[in-house]
Amino acid sequence: MSDQTAYRPGNAEDFDRLYQAAYPRLLRTVYAVLGDQAAAEDCVQDAFVRAFQAWPRFRPERPAEAWLHQIAINGAISYRRKQRLRQVGELLRRLGRPPAEPDPANAALAGEVVAALARLPVKLAAAFVLRHYHGYSNREIAASMGVSERMVGLRLAQARERLARDLGPAWGLPTPASPRVPLSKSGDA
Repeated sequence: MSDQTAYRPGNAEDFDRLYQAAYPRLLRTVYAVLGDQAAAEDCVQDAFVRAFQAWPRFRPERPAEAWLHQIAINGAISYRRKQRLRQVGELLRRLGRPPAEPDPANAALAGEVVAALARLPVKLAAAFVLRHYHGYSNREIAASMGVSERMVGLRLAQARERLARDLGPAWGLPTPASPRVPLSKSGDA
């Protein structure tokens, strides 16, 4: 994270610096949440347009990159909602036709983990990516998403549980469906 006091609201040069510093991280975050490179690029560009329009009102006591993450994640949430509506239309258009072969370029970009993250609800995926990919603390995630730290912890636990179920033992994650064996009084199973 860069020195947050260095960004002055309304200053175009400071916004350019912020853009250069934050763009790659925002793109990786949104890509991990959506699982689609083109959609992630669109969402990040839209986030920077919205951020630039709000730049004169930016509060410098708030971390600038966390502010951008909030804008970008909100854009990803909106995109995912619209995508679900588009998927229904696509399904109707595809009825009666055999499925298209997957594009090898997309298959190379979309690994199992990214695909599993894309299947999560966007708020769970966003919290997971910010915590485990970018290393934000629960407090920083809570501030950027506008929720309590407790809610962040709940979302992280739900994301881990769903990813463990989805990716399974092949990724070294315990499956949440495994039964727990209570210990006897002597400490033996």
